[in-house]
Amino acid sequence: MRVTSSGIIDGMIEDKYGCKGAHFNKNGMPTYSLPFEIRDKPENTKSFALILEDKDAFPVTKGFSWIHWTAANIQRTELKENESQTAEDFIQGVNSWMSVQGGNQSAEESSFYGGMDPPNGMHTYELHVFALDTLLDIKPGFMLNELWWKMEGHILANYTLKGKYSNR
Repeated sequence: MRVTSSGIIDGMIEDKYGCKGAHFNKNGMPTYSLPFEIRDKPENTKSFALILEDKDAFPVTKGFSWIHWTAANIQRTELKENESQTAEDFIQGVNSWMSVQGGNQSAEESSFYGGMDPPNGMHTYELHVFALDTLLDIKPGFMLNELWWKMEGHILANYTLKGKYSNR
């Protein structure tokens, strides 16, 4: 399985998918989601799940990765840009913008793509995509740990696509 994104050029995530873009919710969270395409999916794949993570946030948050996007039950191999805000054919979980450091945004407002806004220079972002042998019994607004537990024993393959973004 391979994942590519037209929003990552030469290893850099385009400005429009984060804090240098033009799309934000009322709390200032960047909302214009990164597009991606999945190729060579494993046989018997029923759905895909994703986690967009920033491990470079660990020192800033004083102890955890920043989760920018979680989604499950994706049954197609391509998501277009901004589909986190417009598509209704997959389920999205909460992101880290609902944390204290993210301003305690509500779960409803955090159950979408929450784009990049690194406070201390360049960060590397990892889009983890999982091919699953089932649809997950999971509800909108799910937490990351719930996604991991539901995926356990159902992952056929996974792929991590990396891109860098800076607020400067």
